[in-house]
Amino acid sequence: MSVVTNTTTIGAIDAPSRRNTELLLLAFAVAIPVFAYLNVGLAIDGEVPTGMLGYGVGLGLLAGIAHLLVRKFARYADPLLLPLATLLNGLGLVLIWRLDQSPRIQSMYKTFTPDAPKQLMYSAIGVAFFLVVLLFLKDHRVLQRYTYISMMVAIVLLLLPLVPGLGTDSFGAKIWINIAGFSVQPGEFAKIVLAVFFSGYLMVKRDALALASRRFMGLYLPRGRDLGPILTIWALSLVILVFENDLGTSLLFFGLFVIMLYVATERTSWIVMGLLMAVGGAVAVGSFAGHVQSRVAAWLDPFECLETAPPNTNMAWACDQMTQVHMSFGAGGTIGTGLGQGNSDLIRFAANSDFIFATVGEELGLAGAMAFILLYGLIIERGLRTALAARDPFGKLLACGLSGAFALQVFVVAGGVMGLIPLTGMTMPFLAYGGSSVIANWALIAILLRISDTARRPAPAPAPNPDAEKTQVVRQ
Repeated sequence: MSVVTNTTTIGAIDAPSRRNTELLLLAFAVAIPVFAYLNVGLAIDGEVPTGMLGYGVGLGLLAGIAHLLVRKFARYADPLLLPLATLLNGLGLVLIWRLDQSPRIQSMYKTFTPDAPKQLMYSAIGVAFFLVVLLFLKDHRVLQRYTYISMMVAIVLLLLPLVPGLGTDSFGAKIWINIAGFSVQPGEFAKIVLAVFFSGYLMVKRDALALASRRFMGLYLPRGRDLGPILTIWALSLVILVFENDLGTSLLFFGLFVIMLYVATERTSWIVMGLLMAVGGAVAVGSFAGHVQSRVAAWLDPFECLETAPPNTNMAWACDQMTQVHMSFGAGGTIGTGLGQGNSDLIRFAANSDFIFATVGEELGLAGAMAFILLYGLIIERGLRTALAARDPFGKLLACGLSGAFALQVFVVAGGVMGLIPLTGMTMPFLAYGGSSVIANWALIAILLRISDTARRPAPAPAPNPDAEKTQVVRQ
């Protein structure tokens, strides 16, 4: 009885401490982007930007409302996740606004409309969606009931861009749909729904998938009927890659499943098999898919590719973008050219979305790029810590899946921009321009906070047992 009481007291004492910690971190998370906004304005025009006050008030208002409702409905949640997401979102808005000021980008469009105000609106919608998830998702374990419904929803979301009249083609990739004049990327929401499906499925099947019936080339393989779903997932990821020319979503989709499979079964052979299947599928599709071939050619040698590629083709554009990206990182050096003083706007198309990390590399240098990677790493670490603290297997798998999806997306985008792997066309979470991305990632943070709140909440004190008290009186 005393142990439970002490635990409850400690939880009650820690709650105000969490509130104060999160509030202080949120203040820094708002102040740093505002200072960066000022820095960009002074570098470009030599004067304080006129929109700085409105930007600071808007970002502070979003962060303040989110903080108040998190402390009300998820008071024991991790105090670092919200400030980290706010800081990345705020810095992303600054970088997008900085590229909006570029005369080169403005001259590309007959009727140029800045993207920063739209991204601020998308961020507000993302925070609203974040709050809706916290309000209506009282217990993350409810999601387990919708395991197979989640699978169907995810498949529909992934195949929507192939519907004639609904899907749109952007530089050879069919990953967008057009609804009422707005472009939506369904794959961003599919990663969350897939994490729910994989968590529910693997929670039931993990024992069967951990069993090995035969050994092949040093790898322990499961039974054939248990291997079927894995082969189906692999085949579906190839279908997405073939028909949508979307290497990024395919890697995210298949990589998420392999990571969660390894976490559920603790068998290293799944990692090896997953890597072999991913490489084999990418090589097979890359042998005939023109969009993938363009990305691979731009990755291997963008300068030579730029000289040999036919003009005004997807390959020429891909090679031109990668040459500009390499020069941006080279110009940045260790500490960068300074905010607002780079030339990453020469990338032109998708400079503020797919290639926004090149702006970080040029204007903030290696130090700034590593700082951003560290911020992403902290979100991933807090997500994995939440998985370790979760008291139910479904919550552990779901937190691992969401953290793994976030980590994969960061690696795929940063690795593609820096030339480690072929470019995939995905967007950097919170940093890049795009409504679908920022809304989906705010929802991801909300689910992690809900799991964290459930895991950290002190266990309720047990009800008194009248029979035990009567027995004690009789003995006395």
